[in-house]
Amino acid sequence: MARKHPKHGPYPDEQAEEEAAPPVPCWLCGRPTGKIIVWHHPVPKSRGGRDTVPMHPICQQTLIANFTNSELQRYGMDVDGLLANPPVRKFVDWVANKDPDFTATMSKKQR
Repeated sequence: MARKHPKHGPYPDEQAEEEAAPPVPCWLCGRPTGKIIVWHHPVPKSRGGRDTVPMHPICQQTLIANFTNSELQRYGMDVDGLLANPPVRKFVDWVANKDPDFTATMSKKQR
């Protein structure tokens, strides 16, 4: 005897249309986030940070490459202070017109 409903998944009449939530803006660059959202601790957990903010993976990699945990602790939630750093400002200006899911290889930490 044939099944009335598919074996896997919801019944066809019970499928609710999912409304897409508006994309959350990235904490650093302000662009809408894409499929992958990284929840970043502006103050590192090792320094007592508890708050998290949404970011693109490429934006988080830029912060990690340009700042130490001590520097990130000093800046805290101050995005303007981070954007005052010339390499970070240059990156944000460069990535401003890219797709939200854009990825690229990043340089290693400069110490």
